[in-house]
Amino acid sequence: MIAFIVTTILCFITYLLFTTGSGTDLGIWSYEEIIFGIVLSAIVGLIAGKIFVKKDFRMANPVRWLTFIAYVIGPFFAGVVKANIDVAYRVITGKINPGIVKISPGLKTDLGITMLANSITLTPGTLSVDIDEDKNDLYIHWINVKKEALQKKPVDCKYVCGNFPKWIRRIAE
Repeated sequence: MIAFIVTTILCFITYLLFTTGSGTDLGIWSYEEIIFGIVLSAIVGLIAGKIFVKKDFRMANPVRWLTFIAYVIGPFFAGVVKANIDVAYRVITGKINPGIVKISPGLKTDLGITMLANSITLTPGTLSVDIDEDKNDLYIHWINVKKEALQKKPVDCKYVCGNFPKWIRRIAE
């Protein structure tokens, strides 16, 4: 029941954010939009409540959400900018050394591994290829594999994704 309520409320808030300013009755929403949003959110909550909300509710903590926002604005954005500059340099000069490397970030939760894989994939020059389910290792295609990074097996995370795992550990674990 709690999963249904949490999912319904989150869906309704998201619906309200996406439809802001389209109505006139209540200032920024119409009565019809509010009713439609409630019905749609209840349907989504009924269908997907058990999928999206697990039993521990750790992601309901507002501190984790603030940490996530700080992660996206700070280190993730800086990493994307740095990677864009690096990829532009590699495109202009043609100096690439592509390869697939294995990293072990040490994340324990599925959410943490998924967040790291998505962060790596969204960063230019890297792509998450596979996840080893048993050891939580990630296989990453990297546009410029550094020789010093290959000296350790698996490759140290700092070469591929910087301090992303530290931040994700604070958020998801």
